[in-house]
Amino acid sequence: MKEQNQNEILLADPKNKTVPAKNKMETMPVNRLMLNMGIPMIISMMLQAVYNIVDSAFVANIKGTGEQALNALTLAFPVQMLMVAVGIGTGVGVNVLLARSLGEKNHDRANRTVGNGIFLMAVIYIIFLVFGLCGTDIYISSQTTNPVIKDMANDYLRICCCYSFGVLGFSLYEKVLQATGRSMYSTIAQIAGAVSNIILDPILIYGLLGFPKLGVAGAAYATVIGQVISLLCGIVFHVTKDKEIKNSSRFILPSGNIIKNIYATGLPAIIAQALMSVMTYLLNVIFVKINENVVTAYGLYYKIQQFILFAAFGMRDAITPIVSYSYGMKNNERVKDGIRYGLLYTTIIMASGLLLVEALAAPFSSFFGLSGDTRNLCMSAMRIISLSYIFAGANIACQGIFQSLNRGMESLVISVCRQFLFVIPVAYLLTIAVTADHAAPWIVWLTFPFAEIVSAIISAVLMKCVKKKILAY
Repeated sequence: MKEQNQNEILLADPKNKTVPAKNKMETMPVNRLMLNMGIPMIISMMLQAVYNIVDSAFVANIKGTGEQALNALTLAFPVQMLMVAVGIGTGVGVNVLLARSLGEKNHDRANRTVGNGIFLMAVIYIIFLVFGLCGTDIYISSQTTNPVIKDMANDYLRICCCYSFGVLGFSLYEKVLQATGRSMYSTIAQIAGAVSNIILDPILIYGLLGFPKLGVAGAAYATVIGQVISLLCGIVFHVTKDKEIKNSSRFILPSGNIIKNIYATGLPAIIAQALMSVMTYLLNVIFVKINENVVTAYGLYYKIQQFILFAAFGMRDAITPIVSYSYGMKNNERVKDGIRYGLLYTTIIMASGLLLVEALAAPFSSFFGLSGDTRNLCMSAMRIISLSYIFAGANIACQGIFQSLNRGMESLVISVCRQFLFVIPVAYLLTIAVTADHAAPWIVWLTFPFAEIVSAIISAVLMKCVKKKILAY
């Protein structure tokens, strides 16, 4: 009983109509609740970043073609990010609507929300399956003409797309478990997948224990197997632990109203996440005008940066159901506490990330066996871009707050500013300065602190307006 009190929503006997349900989302102090839910989510999100970092570490050490293999993963990465964007964005919509429905005690809508989430993920998987079978060559060819890199990137991306049901399905069940206050179980599922990926990577890439040497394709197979394991664990935990949600095929039947409500929050979240994919793709196209070393350095840095950013995303994912649930209860004091502690904890996370990256820039850059120029570019990226982390943390927290208050447009505005509007034009101009005026290549990294600082100012203005309009303070 003790474990249940700590980790689960305690439900009253449904046959006893006089006994109210006890719910930590309603009763636990917000600062404790945010840590209680946030720490497992942070671990879960950071483990997502492990997939790409581990793949990069192993493929970078493939004898003779390591740096080309790393470049191939960089070119494939935007589509992987797009998968995550669509999966997590849809999951966020399910999360917010489910948490609000439970807060309002509307259990029929809660059941239909989960069921329609399953339907949507099935449709999304079919789209990525078709792309994996028919579209990867066109996409990769738009970024490189190197035949070795093209073949590697095509192999990797095709496998990831054709077996993307794992990452998409887990994106749903992870958010459902978080919405019901059981984030620890989503973390356990994520750990199971990450550990599987780490174990399988060297076996399949290098051909250990009697397995064939698959190279980059082995990294892809290790990734999708890990994702499927996480999905299976997520399904088991949902079925056995989320007792307040009924699972039936009739809830999977698409409902226009439910889907509309899911994407009222989910679509801006998808666009926000997808902008990361678009930004990375366009930066690959821009930076290759300098040389391939800049593309490789940026791609590797970005995966290391994700390890820090995903920690902030984990806290954002704790902010969202807590504030959304409180908003559904019409408890403005808990909403205000959620905003205050969410901003505080996210800022602390990103400040810690800044210190970590600044201190370990040189060891991180050397770990992947890069050439001298690429290693130096990667190290300069870490030391310059990390200066923007505190501002990035504030922006990420504000996005989660806006989503939870059903203000998806404000969240989208921040994403457009920090991942497109103030990034692509500035990066393009700085690239011209490098290629035409022979400036040092590292100046292109100044793009990112500029974008985060300006976006943080815009976030502060939007937050003030939303507080005044919705919360009257």
